[in-house]
Amino acid sequence: MDDAIGSGPDKVEALVVGGGPAGLAAAEVMSARGLSVLVVDAMPSVGRKFLMAGKSGLNLTKDESLAGFVARYGDGSEVFLAAVEAFGPEAVAEWARGLDEPIFTGSTGRVFPKAMKASPLLRRWLGRLAAQGVELRTRWQWTGWDGDALEFSTPDGARRVEASVVVMALGGGSWARLGSNGAWAEVFEGAGIPCQAFQASNAGLRVDWSEHMEAHFGTPVKGMSLTAGDVVSRGEWVVTSRGLEGGGVYEVTRAVREGAALTVDLLPDLTEEEIAHKLTRPRGKLSVSNYLRKALGLSAVQRALLMEWGRPLPEGAGLAVRIKTLVVPVVGMFPLDEAISTAGGVGWDALDGFMLRHRPGTFVAGEMLDWDAPTGGYLITGCLATGRAAGTAALTYLGR
Repeated sequence: MDDAIGSGPDKVEALVVGGGPAGLAAAEVMSARGLSVLVVDAMPSVGRKFLMAGKSGLNLTKDESLAGFVARYGDGSEVFLAAVEAFGPEAVAEWARGLDEPIFTGSTGRVFPKAMKASPLLRRWLGRLAAQGVELRTRWQWTGWDGDALEFSTPDGARRVEASVVVMALGGGSWARLGSNGAWAEVFEGAGIPCQAFQASNAGLRVDWSEHMEAHFGTPVKGMSLTAGDVVSRGEWVVTSRGLEGGGVYEVTRAVREGAALTVDLLPDLTEEEIAHKLTRPRGKLSVSNYLRKALGLSAVQRALLMEWGRPLPEGAGLAVRIKTLVVPVVGMFPLDEAISTAGGVGWDALDGFMLRHRPGTFVAGEMLDWDAPTGGYLITGCLATGRAAGTAALTYLGR
């Protein structure tokens, strides 16, 4: 593939644009069935967001029933949900073991490589792809279409590629420094392919604190529950200068984004009646803060949150209700680029399965598609599942 743009397009059998987990999954499926596959990526190396996810352990999937797992994607497209059913938690675990990557299941059901990082698995995966004949090209930035050809900006100048089938897996609209900047959406819209606006998913929630909370910035919050709509999270989160961050917050992001009020239960293991009974203890000369510490065992950060959001404090049963349903005054979400993932992207009405209606033979996978998921293994599984589904659909398109 040494021809410049002026000498005509390069021709390949299968082209994958984007070297994240969705693109690599598509390449794996197609090359395993004998297709000659070229994978191109705009970054200097592939799988950068995948490697970043590995810094927190690489949560591949979650060990739960398939029905329960699929339900966590909410009202996702039937096409998307069918892809996850075809390559769900058990299949992901078996795939990792097939790469000689030992895995384990944590106490919450989340599945991780024993190495607790992504680099060993990615190396083995790339080794498998190389053995199947997959070719990689990095620093290839997709810029648009020219008829049947895809145009790229590369270190060697402009290039054009024609392929029998194309799988596009360019990512969503977050973590631009890792390659997912969502710039492709403008090109799609210009080509008449409808896209839904990107929205932050699994993102921090902004809160305007009073100066009294500064002493608690950086404090991890455990043992409480957050509720938004019908979503309840018992996960850990952190008080930061901008608001609330962490896994426990990410679980309720979607509901808050869609308009649900957010409340925190400071003592989820006690009922209102039990709290009210404990509050019958005489206060004496204790300050309100010390009284709450002694009577209820509230930590410093719990007491600070109650004072921040609950004043003026009612008494007796009313205080018990407030402790159980403390309203969090969310003023917005963290910036889109800081979100772990994004909702929005190519709308399902623009697709026939995973194939673009406007461009037969071109398929879309991963976070380019309009789907949403909580953290906890659902994101990576969704990317792997849609990548494999798109690759399989490309094979079917070719009669392979």
